[in-house]
Amino acid sequence: MLRITRRAILAGATTAAIVPAFRTAVANPLPELVLWGPPAGPSITLAHAIASGALRSVADSVVFKAWRTPDELRAGLTSGTMQAFVLPTQSAAALFNKGLGVRLVNVMTNGLLYLVSADASLTAIGALKGRTVAVPFRNDTTEVLFRRLLTAARLVPDADMTLQFTGTPMEAVQLLMMGRADAALLPEPTATAAILRTAQSDRPVSRVVDIQKAWSDATGLAPVLPQAGLGVTTAFLEANAPAVEALHAALVQATAAVNADPARAAGDAATPLGLPAPVIERAIAHSNLVAVRARDARPALEAVFRAVAEADPKIIGGALPAAGFYL
Repeated sequence: MLRITRRAILAGATTAAIVPAFRTAVANPLPELVLWGPPAGPSITLAHAIASGALRSVADSVVFKAWRTPDELRAGLTSGTMQAFVLPTQSAAALFNKGLGVRLVNVMTNGLLYLVSADASLTAIGALKGRTVAVPFRNDTTEVLFRRLLTAARLVPDADMTLQFTGTPMEAVQLLMMGRADAALLPEPTATAAILRTAQSDRPVSRVVDIQKAWSDATGLAPVLPQAGLGVTTAFLEANAPAVEALHAALVQATAAVNADPARAAGDAATPLGLPAPVIERAIAHSNLVAVRARDARPALEAVFRAVAEADPKIIGGALPAAGFYL
């Protein structure tokens, strides 16, 4: 857990000098703001925004907490313990359509999934015929996106190839390292962690398929996969609309800072994400980090939602989200 208080930030003249002033400010900052995120690319931005003091206009104290599995995320939303959070955009759409009061503030990555393998010949989805692929999070975003690619390649799981599901991305890495999977579908920074971890072994792995490019090839869409973004509950939005605006403005600035200085951002994110700073630093270049307002990203989001819902509209809750979903 990462906690930076407003008092500490104001006391640090050096830190304050390098934090830009934001046009969107909150007249009365929140006493405390808890931001939840997965141990994946967008949470690098959250951690850096907190550590750099970029959120001092939003809340007196800002805390980052990690959710590790989609089940943990859903439990937090159902119980009301999570009010501001990074989540997959497809999950956000489904939750909104199910009436659970999730609104999408922005998109924070345009895609951070890679197929990683020690077999350099697996450079296309079609090459996976007869192979085993480790896939984290059954029935969630990674599987949904991957199945769409398999369909485009005319591969049927369990008939043409095997999907081996894991509870976390790191468990997928373990299967890959033990030789129990030919490839693993991994988000950043886990993909980079796997590559660095095996670099000196007798079975080094590498990124063999960029899922963002494979998505473009399969769907005819641009190689942009608005995969995850910042969501808030409707109740939080109604009670704290100025804070939500200021939070997005701060994340725009923080995203630019992360992409401009990966080393500093990695140092800020290492402890919150539980990964070494060198892993995070190298992963940033492959994380496609952005901060695009949801309403501006709506065409790209709807294109993805349509593509994944072709096989089963229930994946996005039965229909495209209404306009109110996109803040």
